[in-house]
Amino acid sequence: MDRIRVSAALPHPQGRLLGITGAPGAGKSTFAAAVARAYGGVVVPMDGFHLPQDELERRGLRDRMGAPETFDAEGYAQLLARIARREEGVLAPAFDRTIEAPVDGAIAVPASGLVVTEGNYLLLDEPRWRAVREQLDEVWHVQSDEKMRLERLVARHVEFGKTPSEARAWVESVDQPNALLVEAAADRADLVLDLSDWVPGP
Repeated sequence: MDRIRVSAALPHPQGRLLGITGAPGAGKSTFAAAVARAYGGVVVPMDGFHLPQDELERRGLRDRMGAPETFDAEGYAQLLARIARREEGVLAPAFDRTIEAPVDGAIAVPASGLVVTEGNYLLLDEPRWRAVREQLDEVWHVQSDEKMRLERLVARHVEFGKTPSEARAWVESVDQPNALLVEAAADRADLVLDLSDWVPGP
């Protein structure tokens, strides 16, 4: 798979549903928002399908939040299928990082136009995640400079309440194993984009 460096011009999506994936901190959310803005679309984040905190506690997964098993992949695939069918009145969940919880019905998804969905595990080769991939017209995998990616992750965790040492420990023990899973699936992408030199426009 060719790796394309993105500096200014954004690639043109093909089809109704575009997936953008990449390791934690690679720039997925910012890039997805830029693509949606450029082509008049809306963003539906995978993070809206995080399992609720009480369910993570019940399953003993609170200290693994962000791993593949801490998401409702089946519900995510079902929502994407409704979007692919161009149903009217579809509402998608968002994710509030300040409370680390999904917010139901926060995003109105029009029945026409581009929908960009972004998340770590769109290309994971497991049955519940393959069902997600089947709904997407194409998937782009984004990468960025590794040092920059890790710095972003630590800064994000600090911003939302962790101490610097706690943030670094979380990145090492949780985010990095997840990143390895995501990168191992990169060869299943339709396009691999290097965002190291990319600067979001206004």
